[in-house]
Amino acid sequence: MPAAIMLQGAGSNVGKSVLVAGLCRHFANQGLRVRPFKPQNMSNNAAVTEDGGEIGRAQAMQARACRVPPSIHMNPVLLKPETETGAQIIVQGKRFGSMRAREYGTHKQTLLPRVLDSFERLKGDADLVIIEGAGSPAEVNLRAGDIANMGFAVAADVPVVMIGDIDR
Repeated sequence: MPAAIMLQGAGSNVGKSVLVAGLCRHFANQGLRVRPFKPQNMSNNAAVTEDGGEIGRAQAMQARACRVPPSIHMNPVLLKPETETGAQIIVQGKRFGSMRAREYGTHKQTLLPRVLDSFERLKGDADLVIIEGAGSPAEVNLRAGDIANMGFAVAADVPVVMIGDIDR
């Protein structure tokens, strides 16, 4: 059974993406088949996979650290901000629609099965999956229906390591 571990941060910009990339390269250098995974990402910086799907650029960089091509399953939900309160929603590489944050909140639990599907697909092709959380799991306003941090970790039954930044 492939191993998986999730890195969550004490906040945004604490270095989760870079740390995941470094761990991916380290374990790839050890001969393991490693895959990065971020259940939900918010970014205007999208990368295009070989099959034309969109994922976060950080996950594409992490895939390169693993020495594998980026896959839509590495970042199954990508939120691309369009306004202060709205975003374009990309699910498994394809446009799902545009919606305000409140409306998106009502859809999150319907997206969890697709997030778990992507995770299972990656696990099937890996010895180790390194999962990156989003922002901070301590954001109380985002806990209901969470698919990015502890909600995902519990649903997927993966252990979590908390990351902090001494300067923040």
